Amino acid sequence: MIPGVNLSQFLGDLGPLVYLIAPLIIFSETGLMIGFFLPGDSMLFTVGALAGLDIIHVNLVLLIALLFLAAVVGNSTGYFIGKQAGRRLFKKKNSRFFKQEYLLTAEGFYEKHGGKAVILAQFMPIIRTFNPIITGISKMHYLRFIAFNIIGAVIWTIGITLLGFFSFKAFGQLIDPEKIDMYLLPIIFLIVFISILPAVIRVLGDKTKRVAIKNKLFRKRNKSDK
Repeated sequence: MIPGVNLSQFLGDLGPLVYLIAPLIIFSETGLMIGFFLPGDSMLFTVGALAGLDIIHVNLVLLIALLFLAAVVGNSTGYFIGKQAGRRLFKKKNSRFFKQEYLLTAEGFYEKHGGKAVILAQFMPIIRTFNPIITGISKMHYLRFIAFNIIGAVIWTIGITLLGFFSFKAFGQLIDPEKIDMYLLPIIFLIVFISILPAVIRVLGDKTKRVAIKNKLFRKRNKSDK
């Protein structure tokens, strides 16, 4: 969600422009680093819900096709940004944040888990923005990247949009359109929570990372007590 923006009202007021603006949001979130704050999951679900309630009148097949295309093109854009420009960040051996060992670790990770990582990243806010860039930096082969990217984009764009559409199409008679946010917000927060859950489980399942987080929190607490 974007602070200060009523997403359902914003999308509802777009009219035919929804065919342009909604895909543009998806492209910006998946392809441009500055788009990490954009509401991909919530926008997909909301646009589907509004269509299910007949608040917006769209050709849903066409809109989903445009959203899917925007996700694929956006991820590909991020990939090529990483491949063409990202590796320059790692040229300085003593860089604090872009150490060459990080690059080697990323290359090893994508060599082993690349396909699964590309698909899962599509469902995780913020991570889906930076994952294509990191994939490009790690020199994962583009054909391998795009194959898994298409799978992830299909499940993400079609799955979440249709979830919103059929949920509100089925139960729309129980919903007051003027109070749609009352119903949308809890569901969207649940979707976001489910999206980040795999990453949380992965971090907490790694003993080394658990200890590092615990030590960091312990140091912060000690500093605040002084």
